[in-house]
Amino acid sequence: MPNSKDTYSRPSDTPSFVVREDTIEYGFIGKLQSLKYEYREGIDTYQFRKEEDRYSKRIGMERIAEEGYNLNISRYISTAVGEEEIDLAATHASLVEIENAIQIATAKHNEFLKELEKPLLPSAD
Repeated sequence: MPNSKDTYSRPSDTPSFVVREDTIEYGFIGKLQSLKYEYREGIDTYQFRKEEDRYSKRIGMERIAEEGYNLNISRYISTAVGEEEIDLAATHASLVEIENAIQIATAKHNEFLKELEKPLLPSAD
């Protein structure tokens, strides 16, 4: 019968594992079956060594040594969200269309103000 040390020891060729902070900040108190789904997901990620972008990554001890044994998770996992690309031509066309609508509305409004003998709005010309 294997002792607990043999049962839970990690093979030396298996990389170490780094998990993003929000999965390890929860206290895992109580029975595993009574944990919420979010907590189980963090445990499963650790237990099965899953790799997911911006969430978890396998890191070897060599890399940790290269980083001076700094365990700051942001050194190993980028949590940055990519920015969506902006279509400048479409944005420009949209702004031109809005500007034209403003000029038409201002001209219409100025006609009413003229009839009422009130000061006109400045035109954007």
